Parts: sequence; structure tokens; C-alpha cells
Amino acid sequence: MQVKTYQAGNVGTVDFDEGPFGGKVLYRTLKDAVLMYQANKRQGNASTKGRSEVRGTNKKPFKQKHTGRARAGDVKSPIWRGGGTVFGPKPRDFSYQMPIKARRVALRSALAGKLADDEVVVADLGGFSSPSSKAARKVLADLGNPRRACVVIGQANNSLYRSFRNFPGVNVRVSSDLCAMDVINGGLIIAESSALEQLAQRVGIQGETA
Repeated sequence: MQVKTYQAGNVGTVDFDEGPFGGKVLYRTLKDAVLMYQANKRQGNASTKGRSEVRGTNKKPFKQKHTGRARAGDVKSPIWRGGGTVFGPKPRDFSYQMPIKARRVALRSALAGKLADDEVVVADLGGFSSPSSKAARKVLADLGNPRRACVVIGQANNSLYRSFRNFPGVNVRVSSDLCAMDVINGGLIIAESSALEQLAQRVGIQGETA
């Protein structure tokens, strides 16, 4: 198939072998992976106080009978204003993990979907020897100023990361750290050719038994 390319300010196309990425989107597996990543981001620190934890006396507020009011044991009752909460949330850990192969399939499906939607650009980003927001802005402008973009590189590059980090909606990921959530939320995928080769080896169909 044909995918977009970017090199020295010029946008073109190149033949790309999508075979390792399967060409098929497994939506259920992809959804399961996205839900897992969202759950793992939850802080889980919501906390409420029960009737034994709220401030107040344990003294009976008034006598049991002959007052014309409903009987009450203490002012910390959940039905009283300022009382404790019944079955309220407590700090908890929402995180869980999917099998490694399932996460690999989810990432492959996400990339296959981006390829099918023509949202992958093979870019030469070797010119970032030092941080330059101006150069990063030119790259984005040449590619149509996408509202969201995920720059995928083969190896960590601090200069490139510092060049793109100030642009809202733009993230930089190393191919070894890329996950399905990054691809789904990334918008336009701007990837180095070496990064795509590494991803093909990592999630490609030929690597299923690895």
C-alpha cells in the first residue's frame, strides 16, 4: 500500500508493506486494551467517612419516646445532615493487566486501523541534533497542522522530545514504549522508518510465537 512520507520539508508517498500489521482491526481486543489503560491511569484516591469516622458525639440526641420525633441513636447517623456515608468509596487500586499477547494484538490492530485511514506518515526526523520548536512547528505545518499527532521514534532523542513537547496534542513515544492507547489517542502517526521496522518485529504476525 501507499503511505505518506516526509523528508526535508517535502511530502510524498512510498510503498509500504502492511503485511506484518495484519490489515485487520480486532475491535473487541482493542477496546479491552483501551479500557485497561484507562483503568490503570485512575488514582483511586476517592474516600468518604462512615458514621464511625465523622466528627460528633455518641450521645443520644433526645430520649427514645414521647417527643413526637423519629427515634435516633446519635447525630452521626447517615440519615442526618453531617452524618456518615453509607457504602461510600474508599481508596482502591483499579489497575489490572491483560496478557502480553493480547496487548500486542491490540497495538497491531490500532496500527492497522491507522494505516487503513491513511493516518501514518513515514518521516525522516534525524535533523533534530538540538532542541528547536521552530523546526518542529515546520514539520507539523508541512503535514497540515494536525490537531493531534504522535511522533514515534526508534531510539530516545531528548532534543526531539524537547522540540515537540510544547505543542498541545502532540506526544513523542519510543517505538518500544508505544501502546494501543497512544495510537488511538495520537491522531496522525508520524513515525521514523526504523521505528516502523521495530514495531513490525514487535507486533508483526510472524512474531506471534515469540
